[in-house]
Amino acid sequence: MFLGVDIGTSSVKATLIDEAGLPVEVAQAELPISRPKPLWSEQNPSDWWTATNMAVAKLDVDRRHAVKAIGLSGQMHGATLLDRAMKPLRPAILWNDGRSFLECEELQA
Repeated sequence: MFLGVDIGTSSVKATLIDEAGLPVEVAQAELPISRPKPLWSEQNPSDWWTATNMAVAKLDVDRRHAVKAIGLSGQMHGATLLDRAMKPLRPAILWNDGRSFLECEELQA
């Protein structure tokens, strides 16, 4: 049994896959997106871990114990700023955040 974890923008999906490469079970946990200002799109990085644990916990316990390997994927182009202790300094700025659109227009001009 193998475990695939996809940390997306709106949810985390956990999929158990058998030796033949076929999906056996899928579970999901929602991820909140914060939009504190117009065009902003952020997430608390700790929510990724919480949702991952929630999704995996929904899978059958006997199948979970048979997992031989884990594959991970996640949303791209997000900015997660860390301090020297590798702790997040602020919410992650997501790929769909639009606060820099004026700067982008200037660069394209």
